[in-house]
Amino acid sequence: MAPKSRKKKANARVLTCYCEGHCPGNLQNGTCETRPGGSCFVSVEAVLDEETKQLVPEYSHGCMSPEQGGGLLQCKVGTVSPQLHGKSIVCCDNEDLCNQDLQPPYSPRTTTTPEPPLADPNSMHLFALTLSVCLCVGGLVVLLGAFFWVYRRREKRKPAYLMNSLYNTTNGHMPIADLVEQTSGSGSGLPLLVQRTIAKQIQMVHSVGKGRYGEVWLAKWRDEKVAVKIFFTTEESSWFRETEIYQTVLMRNENILGFIAADIKGTGSWTQMLLITDYHELGSLHDYLQKRVLNPHMLKTLAHSLASGVAHLHTEIFGTPGKPSIAHRDIKSKNILVKRNGQCAIADFGLAVKYTSESDTIQIANNSRVGTRRYMAPEVLSETLDLNLFEGFKMADMYSVGLVFWEMARRCITTVRGAKNTTTCEDYALPYQDVVPSDPSFEDMYAVVCVKGVRPPIPQRWQDEDILVVLSKIMQECWHPSPAVRLTALRVKKTLVKLETDCTIKIV
Repeated sequence: MAPKSRKKKANARVLTCYCEGHCPGNLQNGTCETRPGGSCFVSVEAVLDEETKQLVPEYSHGCMSPEQGGGLLQCKVGTVSPQLHGKSIVCCDNEDLCNQDLQPPYSPRTTTTPEPPLADPNSMHLFALTLSVCLCVGGLVVLLGAFFWVYRRREKRKPAYLMNSLYNTTNGHMPIADLVEQTSGSGSGLPLLVQRTIAKQIQMVHSVGKGRYGEVWLAKWRDEKVAVKIFFTTEESSWFRETEIYQTVLMRNENILGFIAADIKGTGSWTQMLLITDYHELGSLHDYLQKRVLNPHMLKTLAHSLASGVAHLHTEIFGTPGKPSIAHRDIKSKNILVKRNGQCAIADFGLAVKYTSESDTIQIANNSRVGTRRYMAPEVLSETLDLNLFEGFKMADMYSVGLVFWEMARRCITTVRGAKNTTTCEDYALPYQDVVPSDPSFEDMYAVVCVKGVRPPIPQRWQDEDILVVLSKIMQECWHPSPAVRLTALRVKKTLVKLETDCTIKIV
């Protein structure tokens, strides 16, 4: 076998072949030479014409390398099954340029319908997630729309329902407290039409008090006691402002006097501006303290409820609906009512100011009325209060709260040292009663509070009772000359709540 192989290699010769498309060095059509033992070839395959989009034959000529038997094996495969490989090849090695006239059989490649690509699992998960989110959002929108539709229908029917309850006397009537509960829940009072209807049905009983800005009457609405404040005709701005404050959204609170209705009625010759509220038979805190003494629990209840009411006023509630921050500007014992449960209810908002942080605006009513001079803070008396800074109004309120705490504390009994069954307390007194006239002027109060720096005295006996010790510290912080040092209403409220569990309180 070895001698024959050497003989075959010796007989191998170099062929010159015609080349087209497969010329060495990418030369133009011409000739090429095989290595010894090589062969010439011609091939045809189907290619896609870009213009006609049809399969057309493409011919190639060239030299085949001598490996694998001169390329004849490759030629054989291309000839036997050209439809599978897509190319038909014919080879020759008998003479030079033997491939120039060869014509290989042309059979376009057999095409099969491609199988659809397998779906990417990640894309399927993304599609499912997107679809789920869309369905959830759509369902939420539909649900909110349904709730809004039901709410609108209920709101439209509510005035008629309330009016029917006002005039329906055959099966009894709805109490005022229930009527208020039938509002939208915004805490802004009854609808205007219902307020006017109630005002027309009010029956005056007798006068219970008279002040600089109006007169308060006990009245009845279907056997329910209510309080009616009748404003003097010169105090229209006070009536308007107080009505506006009472009807502020989320204003209702157990320590704010309950508002029922407001109305203006009269003829061509007279006009009455009415403000109808809950009636509290114990009267104002000023009158209550003159007639009664307090035990420590009663004092704590009064003080805590007052702090809670002021904290509710001062706190801005964010949301829809929201509540602006409100400063009272005329806190005194005569503007605080005592409820039957021993808690305070803050009243008289004719001077109140509102502040909304979103718009950063302070709404001060156009009112010539001023607060009570006896309870005015030093910065108000000295006219140094910055009207563009709402925190200043709140701190002025806290000065007044400290004075009211002092009035309460004087009426709280303590046990006399050395006498177990003997108690004592001070007589009721107004703040600064011993150093200014009964109706002090601005100059009187300025001289005492700002120039001399006088504050109400703290009796020694207050150190014998926990609540009096805590209150004395609180009131001294509240009537500090610097507004920035004073305690906030919320801080006072939390301190008094903590008093129940810890009597060793540090005021911070």
